[in-house]
Amino acid sequence: MDARSTSDHFTNPPPVALGLALCLLGRAEAVLLARGAGFDFVVIDMEHGPLGLDALGQAAAVGQAAGLPVWGRVTGPASPDLARVLDCGATGVIVPHVDSASDAARIAQACRFAPKGQRALPGPLPALDFRVVPAADLCASAERDVQVIAMIESAAALAEVEAIAATPGIDLLMIGSNDLADGLGLRGQLDHPQVLAAFTRIARAARDHGCGFGVMGLPAALLPSHALALGARVVVATNDTNLIVEGGAALLDRLRAFSPADAGLRP
Repeated sequence: MDARSTSDHFTNPPPVALGLALCLLGRAEAVLLARGAGFDFVVIDMEHGPLGLDALGQAAAVGQAAGLPVWGRVTGPASPDLARVLDCGATGVIVPHVDSASDAARIAQACRFAPKGQRALPGPLPALDFRVVPAADLCASAERDVQVIAMIESAAALAEVEAIAATPGIDLLMIGSNDLADGLGLRGQLDHPQVLAAFTRIARAARDHGCGFGVMGLPAALLPSHALALGARVVVATNDTNLIVEGGAALLDRLRAFSPADAGLRP
């Protein structure tokens, strides 16, 4: 990925891909729902909630057929599923709790084929319609669109963010917004100047080392200052739980505004 100059990133930010994280809706049809709504990619969140590799594999297969990228979020740098997420058809793996350059190197080694890493050669892949192809062609095709994404969400990660961004094989730094604020002792204070300064440092580290920059868990009101103005390319806009609960509550507020005062009785 090509690094841009400071002025280019901050005055002419690249197009932003908006994603939906699925925490509970594990059926393959959820990928088509996301595409129908206009999202640019889907994240299967295996860190929080019940979804696992079975749901990831089905979602990734639908994503391959539908032309919608599906990424998998694992549990951390020590997860045994780093490469399996990619073997199952995801085009990206999001790794939370990347707190050091050694963590970043560990995940890059697991997700990249030799000579860049130590990923084991898989069998036929969903991205190739499970065709049997020479190993060299399989590796080249599988490597081409892979995104290895390190989440920055702690004070320790912030302290090493430049070294994390410089790690060969890391494509994108993604901020876990709430966890980062929490790790800085500013729980729930995403609008605090110290949090914005941390976002700025992370974005700069990504840019300086040719990585992409993205955010997750950021309120819409802070998107301009904490993401777009800093050159974010990827935003996980919301998750299925928030989308249903918040959207449902907003709909009910609108409908109840038209109802008589005693219409709250349930049928």
